Amino acid sequence: KQWYQRRVAITAGDLAQLPVPQLNQLRTQFEEEEQMLTQSLAQLKGVQSRFMESQESVLKLSKKEVGKDVLVPLTSSMYVPGQLANIEKVLIDIGTGYHVKMTIPEAKGYFTRITEYITKKMEVVQKNLIEKDKLRQVTTEILQLKIQAQAQQQTAQQA
Repeated sequence: KQWYQRRVAITAGDLAQLPVPQLNQLRTQFEEEEQMLTQSLAQLKGVQSRFMESQESVLKLSKKEVGKDVLVPLTSSMYVPGQLANIEKVLIDIGTGYHVKMTIPEAKGYFTRITEYITKKMEVVQKNLIEKDKLRQVTTEILQLKIQAQAQQQTAQQA
């Protein structure tokens, strides 16, 4: 069932050998994988956007003055007033509840590295998405040809 995942090159000839029910099942599987990859790509874009916004915030923070009034986020929608006590170091959320104190240049480097990493992952997902789309299209074309051939054969037998 999952023979194609072994990175074996699938050719139209291989697909043409499959019966209609298997082609139908394979097309459905490719469609589901396309949807999953599309969702993954959207999630990666969202994460990338949030890291870029965080990097911009850190850079803006470095231009502020100690003692300046700011709003401190407690949650994504709740802020409390505060004052800047230190503009040389920032606390960065690195995921799963872990925070690291970094200098502004370290934080900038961290956000640059993580954004580049996410961009590379997005490129891989995009490449896989294009491959799945091509496989689905070829499978659909072969399926349609087989169904047409079966219909013609049935018509010829009835005549």
